[in-house]
Amino acid sequence: MSAVITQESRGMWLGTIGVAIFSLTLPFTRMAVAELNPVLVALGRAVVAALCSAVLLWWMGAPRPTATQMRALLITSLGVVIGFPVFSSIAMRYVPASHGAIVLGILPLATALVGALRFKEKPSPGFWITALIGSAIVVSFALWQGGGELHAADLALFVAVIAAALGYAEGGRLSQTMGGQQVISWALVLSMPVLLPVTVWLGWRYGITASPKAWIGFGYVSLFSMFIGFFFWYKGLALGGIARVGQVQLLQPFLTLIGAALILGEALDARNILFALAVIAVVAVGRRTTIRR
Repeated sequence: MSAVITQESRGMWLGTIGVAIFSLTLPFTRMAVAELNPVLVALGRAVVAALCSAVLLWWMGAPRPTATQMRALLITSLGVVIGFPVFSSIAMRYVPASHGAIVLGILPLATALVGALRFKEKPSPGFWITALIGSAIVVSFALWQGGGELHAADLALFVAVIAAALGYAEGGRLSQTMGGQQVISWALVLSMPVLLPVTVWLGWRYGITASPKAWIGFGYVSLFSMFIGFFFWYKGLALGGIARVGQVQLLQPFLTLIGAALILGEALDARNILFALAVIAVVAVGRRTTIRR
């Protein structure tokens, strides 16, 4: 039992590091898309990360994925390499990073749902109650910020949530046999034949002239959001379970709020902190519930 507890605790810590890295994705994406085409940013960051991945796989001497692993990698790639970056980048053209952060707060519940439905994880009723409460808090916060309405860009954010949940769950399970580094690296490399020509065309069509500030944003989402963060995240999901570690994402919206305030100067007031404390309390309770795997 102690070994299981230690493994789950390690998974939670690794997942938390991954979430901390991902939490700055929206602020830096907004910084980049202010001057660059949003789809170019989304696909271009994957191309940069794929080049790094190819070097890493060569250095590791990683074996080629099996046919079964290739199918899982395809789903992972569609979710986190293409789907989430494209739709979240589009949304960041029209709404503040702080707003996007709260809408993405439903991602933990979506990830848990995918894990439960696809991989037969069996969260207890207590887990589902805490997950629903946490998600209700962040959605309520989004409505409160929007004056009782959701922005048009919320549709893109909801699609981004679905894509990320599929990619997180599929990649997290695959990491149990391949390792988190290989999962995200292969997902990126396998997507290169599609991403590279489209990215080159977008660069030619819309241009790549931008300020150093925009390129700093692009650099972060390329190296950290699209590459390094997944090393921690997928390893955490593999060790601690998709449903349980996925709940750490409930902290991400509020880490993003802080990042948006520091990086972009977006407003952060005491009510934001109260919502953050409420979500942290829900995560702490959910951490103690039972999940059969």
